[in-house]
Amino acid sequence: MVDPTTIDLGRNVLLMAEIASRTGCAIICATGIYNPAAYVRMRERLGGDSNAVAELFIRELTEGIDDTGIKAGIIKVVTGGTKITTAEYELLRVAARAAVETGAPIITHTEGVRGDEQQEILTDAGVPAERIVIGHSCLSRNFDYHMRIVQNGSYLAFDRFGMPGMSDEVRASSLVKLIDAGCASRLMVSHDSVWYWVGGPTIGAGAYKNWVPTNFFERIIPMLRYNGVSDEQIETILCENPHRFFSGKKTPPLR
Repeated sequence: MVDPTTIDLGRNVLLMAEIASRTGCAIICATGIYNPAAYVRMRERLGGDSNAVAELFIRELTEGIDDTGIKAGIIKVVTGGTKITTAEYELLRVAARAAVETGAPIITHTEGVRGDEQQEILTDAGVPAERIVIGHSCLSRNFDYHMRIVQNGSYLAFDRFGMPGMSDEVRASSLVKLIDAGCASRLMVSHDSVWYWVGGPTIGAGAYKNWVPTNFFERIIPMLRYNGVSDEQIETILCENPHRFFSGKKTPPLR
């Protein structure tokens, strides 16, 4: 399980460690920053130098977070929807430096746009394309946008299944189109599910009834099978792709 909660969103690695110990489920925690304003504040708190933020990310990946000894296994970064701001660009470059020095992978937040720009910035800074997952790609229905990213070697995350705002049928339809185009080896799936949201909605009820970690297995896989997706392709997406991504192996050719 990957928990991309960053320090500015309330990351709690000791809680993750306790949950992992009591359940036997491995949890990969993240370094990085979600909010560009939080990045600016952290940069200033560390002396105003972006290199200091990169060094913090590197320490969390190689030595551990604070004094816990628990190491992050992925870097999380973000851009908004209108354009990539100066702070967001700088954060992407900081993440790239940490990724290049440590070999850690990167997962991004998008608003369904700018993922191809994120990819270009990160790869220009030396991050291998196959070490990047462009998050929330299912917010876009633009097939050409999706294909630009996969053809340049990165993964697309269809990671908001069950979340209100777009039907799962629409998300699944876009996913099927990409699978039919030979892109099964470049797809990741998840729910972006918040299991406990302080002051937020009740997860698993009302409009959020399907925003739960079992949704993909219970509702989406039957949709995919109905539309001709094979069990082999589902296995590729659920098992082979995450394993390949975290092991640092090259992505296979599209087929």
